[in-house]
Amino acid sequence: MNRRVYETVARKRACEGPLEIGEAELERQLASKGWHTRGYLPHYDKPGTLQMLTFRLADAMPASRRHEWEALRRIEDERERRTKLEAYLDLGYGECVLKAPRCAAAVEDVLFRFDGERYRLAAQAVIPNHFHVLVEIWTITLGELTKAWKGVSACRVNRILGRAGQLWQEDYWDRYIRDEEHFRKARRYIESNPVKAGLAKMAAEWPWSSANAKWRWDGPSRNYGARLVREGNHREGARTFLSAET
Repeated sequence: MNRRVYETVARKRACEGPLEIGEAELERQLASKGWHTRGYLPHYDKPGTLQMLTFRLADAMPASRRHEWEALRRIEDERERRTKLEAYLDLGYGECVLKAPRCAAAVEDVLFRFDGERYRLAAQAVIPNHFHVLVEIWTITLGELTKAWKGVSACRVNRILGRAGQLWQEDYWDRYIRDEEHFRKARRYIESNPVKAGLAKMAAEWPWSSANAKWRWDGPSRNYGARLVREGNHREGARTFLSAET
């Protein structure tokens, strides 16, 4: 048990205070957990919030390099710890199976499966050993959403690679978005990540990112409701195929 994580969750719950009646009823219906942990990291599960999520492949932090990333996990300051751990992912350790276009496309399609129905995607980037998402939670809990994303994408990627077994890490990193300025910073971070990782010279060049030219937006503001739209009918075909999988 990570005592520091449980202390962080207790502190954040105390700072949040009591919920409004309508808000509490919605959370009860969706079985949202608010601030909670599974023993690894603190998570914030609340309908109507914008969340920045990071998922890494299971081998992105290899056991042979444990002395490197364990030192980063011991950093006391939460922001510094996450910043350095995310920078560590950009070094590209592990097999990096998402560098294969078919695997990256499979993950991207899963992310858009219920976009506009159960949640709203505002930005995303699939990197060879991890991916980032900026998502607004609607009618599904964060736990249910992450379980579905990881489960279906693991099935698809493993099928492409002709193998079985664990694909993703046990947990994930999440950061809820406080305001519009925080949203803009998170979006810039996500869409510039391929450049930072040395995968592209410009954000728009990376094919598996919401910064790529294959996307357009159906509104003026990503923070206030605009959605990503892919040209053509590829997205609907992917949704039909994925529905048959689950």
